[in-house]
Amino acid sequence: MKPHELSFTYLSQEDLLEAGCFDIRMAIEVTEKTMIDFEEHRILFPEKIVQIFNPASQERINCLPATLLNKKICGVKWVSVFPQNPKKHKMQNLSAVFILSEIEKGFPVALMEGTLASNIRVAAVGGIAAKYLARKDSQSIGFIGAGEQAKMHLLAMKIVRPSLKECRVAAKTVEEEQQFIDELSLLLPDMTFIKAETNARKAMEGADILVTATSVQAPLLKAEWMKKGAFYSHIGGWEDEYKVAQQCDKIICDDWETVTHRGQTLSRMYAEGLLSHNDIHADLHELVSGHKVGRESDDERIYFNAVGLAYIDVAIALAMYKRAKSSDIGLDLSLQESMVFEHKDILSKIRL
Repeated sequence: MKPHELSFTYLSQEDLLEAGCFDIRMAIEVTEKTMIDFEEHRILFPEKIVQIFNPASQERINCLPATLLNKKICGVKWVSVFPQNPKKHKMQNLSAVFILSEIEKGFPVALMEGTLASNIRVAAVGGIAAKYLARKDSQSIGFIGAGEQAKMHLLAMKIVRPSLKECRVAAKTVEEEQQFIDELSLLLPDMTFIKAETNARKAMEGADILVTATSVQAPLLKAEWMKKGAFYSHIGGWEDEYKVAQQCDKIICDDWETVTHRGQTLSRMYAEGLLSHNDIHADLHELVSGHKVGRESDDERIYFNAVGLAYIDVAIALAMYKRAKSSDIGLDLSLQESMVFEHKDILSKIRL
């Protein structure tokens, strides 16, 4: 290797799948450890940069940086969210890439497909929340939304609550519901799946665990559908009416301070003076560390709001990168063979 030669590893989604990185248990373990690191000030977590191209449909590209100081890795997730893609282009609405750099010399070590890690992170965080906040004897789960994040969420929920036996799903079309059932029933053969035929109430009313995973900006979930003892995992933006949170005994966020600057239901309530810091029971890392308690009775209604935290994305991406490298999977690409003026033919390359 030449003195100033630099290279990095490129990992496609197929590389990550081949390396066994579709591993929600691994993601849950990594996420809990990283939350402890955050609490112990071993994480740099700057604000994300958001570029919204269509305020009505929320088409946007976000840049989310974070540094894992004890791992000596800085990373960034570049993620696009285009809610109209499935309808307009028959394509997924989310895509992402990660760049990981070491922080001893500052050079990149990996460029990775990031949609897999991003979706798994959503599921891992929801799963951890259910671990501390859902009833241990939960039997039924209801979904509004049937996309990738809903599917990942069900897998994570089943890991932490293996007692789950029934899954009801409501989507914009019956075809989406059927696709959800066709794909997930193969992975979870011990569960009974029920199509709600686009009827959100049918999917959610009386469920032990409720999950909204949509790109719709509307109060889809109604308070009257949430029974005593239920746990609600809120994934997207504005997905439920204010009364849902107002009737809950506990409200937990992945990071309340971050929520106050976003567009979720709780964010809207805070901006309108209907919710204050004192109404928030805990951030999720406080439950993981044991500094605060989670569920304390079977009758509590509990609300969990996740906005997504870049340091967890980066930690999961790093774990995936390490697993792929250990399996010798991925493509090593050259960034430079030498510094610019060290090229012997540099005179023929310059345009003056």
